[in-house]
Amino acid sequence: MALHPGGRARVGARGVAGAGGRRRRPRGGRDPRSAQLVEIAIDALDIAAVRPFWKAVMGYGDEAGASGPQDPLIDPAGQGPAIWFQQMHAPRPQRNRIHFDVSVPHDEAPHRITAALAAGGVLLSDAKAPAFWVLADVEGNEACVTTWQGRD
Repeated sequence: MALHPGGRARVGARGVAGAGGRRRRPRGGRDPRSAQLVEIAIDALDIAAVRPFWKAVMGYGDEAGASGPQDPLIDPAGQGPAIWFQQMHAPRPQRNRIHFDVSVPHDEAPHRITAALAAGGVLLSDAKAPAFWVLADVEGNEACVTTWQGRD
């Protein structure tokens, strides 16, 4: 392994099991990024009103030391991106703000839906249940709770 300026490292073929003497590249031929951070931002007029819905429907928790609704939500398993909320001062109906598909085990779906409704969410449709239910927060941002059941 050799370190290069900017903190990048290059691992030789002997340092990568199964490399077969060739440097591997992702499809498309470009080098992978050295680091990537993915966060999801939800624009909201009333952050305190929409945040509990997203916490419940995503199964997320508060960041350690969180002090209020401006703090991000985090995946307790550490696998999903953080979700944070950006204050809007006026509605922007011309802009698609957010939509999530949240895939859960079929026996978890009723619990997620109940928690999301208790957190201020609205059930928009259960016409395709048990494949998916469409819910929304108080500002109309949608989330579908999906399972493997009821699929063609």
